[in-house]
Amino acid sequence: MLLAFDIGNTNIVLGVFDDGELRTSWRIKTDAQKSTDEYGMIVNQLFEFEGIKMEEIDDIIISTVVPSVLFTIQHLSQKYFGINSIVVASGVKTGLKIKYDNPKQVGADRIVNAVAAYEKFGGPVIVIDFGTATTFCAISRNAEYLGGTIAPGVKISADSLFEKTSKLPKVELEDPKHAICRNTIQSMQAGLLYSHMGMVEYVVGKMKNELAEYDPEAPEAKVIATGGLASMIEAGVGCIDKIERMLTLEGLRLIYDKNKYQYKNRKAVASR
Repeated sequence: MLLAFDIGNTNIVLGVFDDGELRTSWRIKTDAQKSTDEYGMIVNQLFEFEGIKMEEIDDIIISTVVPSVLFTIQHLSQKYFGINSIVVASGVKTGLKIKYDNPKQVGADRIVNAVAAYEKFGGPVIVIDFGTATTFCAISRNAEYLGGTIAPGVKISADSLFEKTSKLPKVELEDPKHAICRNTIQSMQAGLLYSHMGMVEYVVGKMKNELAEYDPEAPEAKVIATGGLASMIEAGVGCIDKIERMLTLEGLRLIYDKNKYQYKNRKAVASR
């Protein structure tokens, strides 16, 4: 079985694949202060709950945008599973041609999402990930990762309003159903949510135009969304074609399949 880690700024999503099928997945809080053993105990408890034994894991792949946590999870892989994990980084095969000015600057999560979206839907395709940041990625029909847009996520914007103003409260992210609101909390909710919806519509529209200019013969780009707030944003826009909640984990599995024979004999000496 394959254990995949997607380490984000806010959450770590981990999933177990059995013969290529996602058997189960979990979401835990990203905490740079946690030790290898603390994360190890969390993973052990999750496995026990699902009836999975650690020795059943044959390999591990990691994608991260938090370098400080990468070492911890790599050490966890070695100590608790006896495996030197594959890390999605420069040199790992993805099947995409990266057209970024500096390919090393592209976040691993964006590449992983792009790999999964292109595999499932072909190209051109636009991937939106509603995470701590909201990212937009454009992939051509020829498997070229062309680039994208990075914007503050809804939660970052909400936290900034609370932290940088003296009177505005911290609010839950809910749809107030109105833009003309009669209290401060709903006014903030409307501003946070509807401004993000407007941004999504605008950026997607602009990306579709640029993709059409790049390849006039290509069909119109599909738009795939993932991330915790995808459903909330999708409810208020018309540009998202499909939500894929497990897109990043699926991308990790696909990248693993492209690299597993290149990274043979990576068993570590387990110290548990």
